[in-house]
Amino acid sequence: MPILYLRRLTGLERSLRADIHLGLSLAFIAGAINAGGFVVVNQYTSHMTGVVSFMADGLVLGDLRLALAALGSLLCFIFGATCTELLVNWARGKRLQSEYAIPLILEAILLLVFSFVGQKLHEHMGLFVSFTVMLLCFLMGLQNAIITRISNAVIRTTHVTGIVTDIGMEFGKMLFWNRGVGKEDETYVRANRGKLILLINLLVMFFLGGVTGALGFQFIGYITTIFISAALFLLAIIPVIDDFRLRWKKR
Repeated sequence: MPILYLRRLTGLERSLRADIHLGLSLAFIAGAINAGGFVVVNQYTSHMTGVVSFMADGLVLGDLRLALAALGSLLCFIFGATCTELLVNWARGKRLQSEYAIPLILEAILLLVFSFVGQKLHEHMGLFVSFTVMLLCFLMGLQNAIITRISNAVIRTTHVTGIVTDIGMEFGKMLFWNRGVGKEDETYVRANRGKLILLINLLVMFFLGGVTGALGFQFIGYITTIFISAALFLLAIIPVIDDFRLRWKKR
């Protein structure tokens, strides 16, 4: 049963239940990486709204270093999303069951490497920022792209601005007084309670992941990412194993 569940979680055949469960899991992981990363590099690596604002502020204030650092973070996030799209389309062309799992496996591998060399990476500059910031932004872009791809942009996991906005909109629909309007009327305003519950759960999972990641990095440091990496491997490994078995049988 656990193997069947994990196969459906990141496999090619999708269901709404699998998308929701994967989204909640990745929201927790994103929260852990984002908040934990802040403890290490004093920067939120999934917050591209803030990054673009930093870029604008840097240009206006004449702080070219700030503007370039923000640009480097933005480009790495974009590269991460680009990498996901390339991997998914490559796997689709090969007719693999693991087209959605492969980017998560890559994320898990990079996090595992990060757990051992993250401290050294932070001491060296890359694309206007430290290699640590580059890697974390890349990972956030990669992860956000995969759940966006899977859910057709319904679920996002690495930032909560859209989630909080949608929660407010659903509350607005719940509080709206449909005076003199019948429930069958097309102008009748009704909240999507299922969507609201999902959004609240995503927000809670991101927060819990953030608390876990921040505590982990504060008390045991970069080793925290070993556990995050292990969780990603667990989520994604079954479809990859299925593909290896299929290829082995064909040979």
